[in-house]
Amino acid sequence: MKTKFRFMVFLMIITTIVSSCKKFLDVAPESDATTGNAYHTAADADAALIGAYQTLYTDYFIWENFVMYDVRADNAYAGGDAQELYQYDEVSVSPLNSRILLTWKQLYNGIAKANLIIEKVPEIKDPKLDVDNRRINLIAEAKFLRAFYYFELVRAFGGVPIVKEFGKITPDQANVKRASDVEVYNFIVEDLEAALALPTEYGSASLSKSKATRGAVYALLAKVYAQRPDRNYTKVLEYCNEVAKLGYGLHDSYDQLFDGLNYHTRETIFLVQFIANTPEANWGPQLLLPPSISGDDWRKYVTPSKNLIAAYDAAGDKQRKAATILMDEVEWSDEFWKPCATSGEIPFPYKFRHANAWASGDHVYLLRYDDILLLKAEALNELNRGAEALEPLNAIRKRVDLDDITTTSQQELRDIILNERRLELALEGYRWDDLIRTGKLVSTMNNLQEFKLTCSGTSTKMIYNMNNNKSLMPVPQGEMNRNPNLTQNPGF
Repeated sequence: MKTKFRFMVFLMIITTIVSSCKKFLDVAPESDATTGNAYHTAADADAALIGAYQTLYTDYFIWENFVMYDVRADNAYAGGDAQELYQYDEVSVSPLNSRILLTWKQLYNGIAKANLIIEKVPEIKDPKLDVDNRRINLIAEAKFLRAFYYFELVRAFGGVPIVKEFGKITPDQANVKRASDVEVYNFIVEDLEAALALPTEYGSASLSKSKATRGAVYALLAKVYAQRPDRNYTKVLEYCNEVAKLGYGLHDSYDQLFDGLNYHTRETIFLVQFIANTPEANWGPQLLLPPSISGDDWRKYVTPSKNLIAAYDAAGDKQRKAATILMDEVEWSDEFWKPCATSGEIPFPYKFRHANAWASGDHVYLLRYDDILLLKAEALNELNRGAEALEPLNAIRKRVDLDDITTTSQQELRDIILNERRLELALEGYRWDDLIRTGKLVSTMNNLQEFKLTCSGTSTKMIYNMNNNKSLMPVPQGEMNRNPNLTQNPGF
């Protein structure tokens, strides 16, 4: 408990750092500790690492990631009244959308903080850093975080500028060109391989789930090799197996993963540990949960889709449906579910469950073993080992009392595993990437039968005009204006 308390207090110290390549990132200083002269002691290094983790507490990880990957896909509608959010829902995101600019800034801010640690910690003379591999671990954690933030960027935008240094980029050098997506993935792998120096656990379950560990590195490597355009399923399988060797496994109850009492189970690999009623609280639940839980009565964001609910019903998947979606009475209108402003039920996301007046303690999972187990099934199937793929696949299904899958047809298993991932990971920011990886994005979106309704009884079919160009987000126009060396993604 003492270790956990110290870490919690440390997290509450707002010690954040900004890169001197301000022209590139366009972020304001968040602390006076922004120069190379500020880092002399082990305590300075620890504070810098807290700053690198602080990016996990920003909009992107609170809810923007599943807006980007569930609302854009077939799992949810925009909801709410933010017009820019409807661009995601309609798959027509403009380069002028302020949300994508915020995502770009927040992730590069995290990279800048990680770069600071990687550059400055080797130069600190404090002998405390040479006890118990403290210096090595600090650098390894920073490299894991840098890799994690670049993974989020390359997923969203494709190839992006690779910035490796802090404090050595002159204004003329700040206009970094975009690397290719493969080059970004190679850089991520390089960082993650260096981060394998991390320990497998820390002094408490709380620390072991909220700090980078070797298990988190293996899990992210598996995801990276699955998602990169030149994917390597042999590597995916290798790293999934390495995760399993460290003792991770499925928690007995799927529903309990989200009840707020079971975050530190053997299923959790890496999460953002929010602290209720503090500056590190989670404000996302208040945006999403219905009036009966949130205590207010305005239209909420990220409304589960009819298509997603139909997928749960078609599978007979009552447990995961109940854990993911809550039906509740509201008075407002909804153009997909209830077009008249009268009483009636509509669905809400339910993986956050405690609004707590914008100061929730609900955590956000970033890496979980169920994802890795389903990636293992996918890798085995793609390696023509379909019979072996049934074991991890059916372990996932057994937990929610669904019948075993028995087919070993590669194509049938591809579709089954994709659907299983949807039911298991819905409204957590996975769906878009899963559709890209399996080559199903364009056909899935163009075949959707979604209709906007009006209270007068008319309806309009949603036309997505999906194509491969729309698989990526546009590079924010604000960054294009600042950096003449940036190029825009095709189609924007």
